[in-house]
Amino acid sequence: MPLLAFLLAFMVLPIGGMLRLAISNGELGSAMPATTEALRAWDGQGVPPEAVVAGFAAELRAAREARALGPVAQRLNNAHPGDRSLVQGAARRLPDEPDGDWRATLAGIDEAWGEPRIWRSLQAASAPWTDLYLLQALDLERDADGDIASVRDDRAIYRSILGRTFLISLVVTLACLAIGYPLAYKLASLPPRIANPLTILVLLPFWTSLLVRSAAWIVVLQREGPINEALLALGIVDEPVQLVFNRIGVYIAMTHVLLPFMVLPLLSVMRSIPPSHMRAALSLGATPLEAFVRVYLPQTRAGIGAGCLLVFILAIGYYITPALVGGAADQMISYFVAFFTIQTVNWGMAAALGSILLAATLVLYLIYARLVGIDRLRLG
Repeated sequence: MPLLAFLLAFMVLPIGGMLRLAISNGELGSAMPATTEALRAWDGQGVPPEAVVAGFAAELRAAREARALGPVAQRLNNAHPGDRSLVQGAARRLPDEPDGDWRATLAGIDEAWGEPRIWRSLQAASAPWTDLYLLQALDLERDADGDIASVRDDRAIYRSILGRTFLISLVVTLACLAIGYPLAYKLASLPPRIANPLTILVLLPFWTSLLVRSAAWIVVLQREGPINEALLALGIVDEPVQLVFNRIGVYIAMTHVLLPFMVLPLLSVMRSIPPSHMRAALSLGATPLEAFVRVYLPQTRAGIGAGCLLVFILAIGYYITPALVGGAADQMISYFVAFFTIQTVNWGMAAALGSILLAATLVLYLIYARLVGIDRLRLG
């Protein structure tokens, strides 16, 4: 029961809330319930009947007076930039009585109200659930016929951001594996009196703030930093090399931060491999390289899989290190989740991007379970 309560409180409920925000569509229904019901029954052709528009005008005025119009305007603006100004402007200039009828009155305020497009947007916002944010997160949208289509090239950014996120995570994972495997192999082969203190040094970064470590790399990698000074002193370069605020800095800093997560699973598996296996292979005529590749390496597959899985999953959700050490073209998807959450308060889009990260994590988990077996997962 304690474990179940922990999972419900700290995993199921937060993740469920995030998934709900990615498809929730209740802003219009909360502020304009009568308009919502009327638009659901509308056939979507032309401009809605006068009775529907009149009810919309009444609820538009009431929502502005109750200060409840902001979420509605934001929801419409998420689908079509510029609709916030359209709705807010109509609410400010709405007269007490129509000039003829409400359809003509609204069209007189802004000619967009005389076109079907804005009313179809309102109708789409009246549904209890929406795929708007999930489609936008994949650079997709629904066209005038309701079919899913790709957005224009000048608006397509999220696929490239996802590709960049996975590429950076893959490079960092491979770098951690290339550095962490020989390090773990050496630690596993040393006697405990030497290996244990060295293992503590591997764990030492865990005792330092991630923000401090990322800031330290800015100092080390800057043009006047110790690395550039050493390169200049050795005559390797003629002028300082740009190592920070670009992709190189992101790779270096993230590899340093995530390296312990690769070493620990590998070390756990390597310490369980009897040294007699390698000696037996050598005594049977295998070369050291052949014995390593055919005998030792296959037995570390579980550690390799666990370390790569852990590092990659942590890397795709990284925010602080790329934000500090990287440039504008090196920001990962987590940066945009924070942007939509904090700056634009577009929680639906933030939740949609977060849901994509969750889906990628689950896919990786299934791949690991298929290739290695989740029962062999060992993290330390």
